Amino acid sequence: MGWVYAVAFVNERFIMVFNPKRNGWEMPGGRIEAGEEPDEAVVREFQEECGCIFTPLACREHRGGTVFVGMAQLYCQKAEMDWILFSTLPENLAFPDEDYEMIIDWARSKMDEITHAKPF
Repeated sequence: MGWVYAVAFVNERFIMVFNPKRNGWEMPGGRIEAGEEPDEAVVREFQEECGCIFTPLACREHRGGTVFVGMAQLYCQKAEMDWILFSTLPENLAFPDEDYEMIIDWARSKMDEITHAKPF
């Protein structure tokens, strides 16, 4: 079924969750459930892990999964994990830095493209 994760921006910063099972910071996401589309899965996973609303704006395939970039609306709701807004990658990542660096660069570029697009 695959997996999804979100690079969610609030202004210039992005949200990462601390996964205690992996003892590190990662992007919110998880497995796609039966009957679910990837865009539905990323919204659900984001809300479960962060307690916030995620609005996906673009996506790309990455290592057998789908990575979404979009915007987060912050509000207080019970969440599975602790999260923080970052400007740069924190120490103690759950996965190798190279994966995050490439995806964050792509996500920032895509957000810039989307937010600066001119109407016809």
